[in-house]
Amino acid sequence: MKVIVDADACPKAVLQTCLDLGRKHNIQVWTVASFNHNIKSDHHIMVGSDSQEADIKITNLAEKGDIVVTQDWGLAAMLVGKQARCLSPGGKEYRPEYIDFLLEERELKAKYRRSGGRTKGPKKRTGKNDTDFLIELEKMIIQG
Repeated sequence: MKVIVDADACPKAVLQTCLDLGRKHNIQVWTVASFNHNIKSDHHIMVGSDSQEADIKITNLAEKGDIVVTQDWGLAAMLVGKQARCLSPGGKEYRPEYIDFLLEERELKAKYRRSGGRTKGPKKRTGKNDTDFLIELEKMIIQG
């Protein structure tokens, strides 16, 4: 098992938690980000800034049983199909039984925005989000 972090839009506290838990449990933590980011990790892969380049690298890197940290619902859907476990930076696991709903919601919101509508962005990150993420990631690591 390894932990793979979609580091392009990953909060610093989440990245640090991944690195800390990786050391604690002797698990490799891989980070993938475009060259526009300065990530310090033992296993960092830098990709170009083309659309979806990081997602393609993460999909190719992930294997059954790995844990992937991402905010990208589409990427999570592909990885769940590969039997990797996916976790949002807020500490919510992307489960196969509701990934279709998330993708449908994403498409509806995108269609609304294309027609001139505006949708809300994510809520401001809180300390509770950091705690929830730490608890859920450690649980996933221990479960194997």
